[in-house]
Amino acid sequence: MVSQLQRHLPEQSSTAPEEHVSSPPPPFDIECAAALEVVQSPHLFAEPLTLDKIAHVRQHDADSHPSNTVLECQGRYRIHEQLAPGVSSDPDVPMLVCERTSSPVPTPVMYFIHGGGMIVGTRRSELDVMIALADQAGAALVSVEYRLAPEHPDPAPINDCWAGLHWLVDNAHEFNIDPGRIVLYGASAGGGLAAGLALMCRDRQGPELIGQMLVCPMLDEGNDSTSAIQFSGRGAWYRETNEMAWSALLGDRRRTASVSHYASPAYAQDLADLPPAFIDVGSAEVFRDEAVAYASRLWASGGRAELHVWPGGFHGYDFVAPSASISRATVHARVDWLHRLLSQF
Repeated sequence: MVSQLQRHLPEQSSTAPEEHVSSPPPPFDIECAAALEVVQSPHLFAEPLTLDKIAHVRQHDADSHPSNTVLECQGRYRIHEQLAPGVSSDPDVPMLVCERTSSPVPTPVMYFIHGGGMIVGTRRSELDVMIALADQAGAALVSVEYRLAPEHPDPAPINDCWAGLHWLVDNAHEFNIDPGRIVLYGASAGGGLAAGLALMCRDRQGPELIGQMLVCPMLDEGNDSTSAIQFSGRGAWYRETNEMAWSALLGDRRRTASVSHYASPAYAQDLADLPPAFIDVGSAEVFRDEAVAYASRLWASGGRAELHVWPGGFHGYDFVAPSASISRATVHARVDWLHRLLSQF
């Protein structure tokens, strides 16, 4: 029997980019590599993710969702489940609001867009880590649950993020949130969506943003950089997995002029007039070069960007090995940037 998911699956073999000879990849951080071996032991990330395994990975993600009790942080947050009206005739967008309970004035907010390669994840994915970060920054947290590929290809995910952001601005007062202090935060696929959303806000005169935090962002559907080639079959997010995920999102539009820069922000011709950016990435992962290139182009456009390339970090190292030295330094750098940013507003 063909599952509902399989009916939406595109052909696995999109035209692949031309191969190039690459130098050996940089090694993994020793502490992080040890943790990766443990994670790979159940074979969840021990080989490239294929379309037929998406349902399994989605279930694994759902099984690890934090409860409201965890998200409440011993009473410092109040949790609300909400629905935002979709764009045009699109369905409503599930939202999760973590409202700070003790602030006498409206608080800044982190608008969180989860990772998962555009194919996995919900509004609760990674939220235990995110609420800890928001708590340290003194911010509320709002998480959007965008529709996933391949059932819902581009532009469904970015449209849902756009709809959720507008809902947040319109309803901020109900949750003691300051709509003038919104920071986008996206990780992996969410980092690409956050970058695309910042471009969309600029181009369409959308909500004002004070910052964008792009963590190991998925920015370039070309998937042909030196770092992408170096990490074919290595790490926790292989080049082969990345190829499948982009094809699930874009289908037969892959590597054509019809791919929007909101879907693949590396294609944006102009990166001027964007909010200050924090970009971090591991040196030992597929997304390294596209993240570095995006930061360089922000600077070339006169923008503000802080870039960290963490030595030996593979994709998601800070989740896999939270106690590793570079993971703790990574979190410290993110909190520090948030404090410096928010002190200006």
